[in-house]
Amino acid sequence: MQMPDCLSAMMDGFELSAGARRELDEIGFTVIPGPVAAEDLAALGAAYDAAIASAAPDDVKVGSSTTRVRDFVNRGPEFDGLYLHPPVLKACCRIINEPFRLSTMHARTLWPSLPAQNLHVDFERDSRGWTMAGFIFMVDEFRNDNGATRFVPGSHLWPAVPPDLPGDLKTDYPGQVLACGPAGSMIVFNGSVRHGHTVNRSGEPRRSIQGAYIRRDAESGEDLPARMLPETLSRISPLAKYLLAVQPLQSSTESAE
Repeated sequence: MQMPDCLSAMMDGFELSAGARRELDEIGFTVIPGPVAAEDLAALGAAYDAAIASAAPDDVKVGSSTTRVRDFVNRGPEFDGLYLHPPVLKACCRIINEPFRLSTMHARTLWPSLPAQNLHVDFERDSRGWTMAGFIFMVDEFRNDNGATRFVPGSHLWPAVPPDLPGDLKTDYPGQVLACGPAGSMIVFNGSVRHGHTVNRSGEPRRSIQGAYIRRDAESGEDLPARMLPETLSRISPLAKYLLAVQPLQSSTESAE
């Protein structure tokens, strides 16, 4: 199944580096520069904090180590560029390899001195191939002392779960790699690679925004079309509406008719 020609055309001229492509293929994740300019990161951080503070209780989930706020598609224009970042969409084309859409985009604040997350996969590979691609935007710097996400390189290629996988999936795994980077960086990853955040020992919360893309015919984690606000629809592009599954993409010929 081929990508829609118009989607490919909209991303023409954008490409992942050879190194990023190799990392996605071989180890299952890569860290790339995000779409937010350095001088705009403080404003995005302030918008993040304001969105968290104003979120309805039903949109907030407090877990064992993080607080998650759903639907950052509708939280303000500051966040629109995250799920439209061309290198991320190129990675989706590479991993999913068929038409895709955004399934979820949420904020996640990792609190200090709480347990590490279990190593896990978001979606297993199936007979059609890889099922999900994801990103993690670093609102704050990811370091080895503030709960940076760890990955097990190449685990998306495992034919089966190895017998030496520890029973306690919060413990370190041999060969695991921490995905660190300055604020504004993005982790892009195959949803079938094993990963999980580590312990935040910094004494300060660590913020991120996370998104997942799935096949267009798969069940979404969030009914984004049903949640779309008029002000969001009025400002976003045709590509954004396609990725959110609120309207199909039209080719340039169709648009002109």
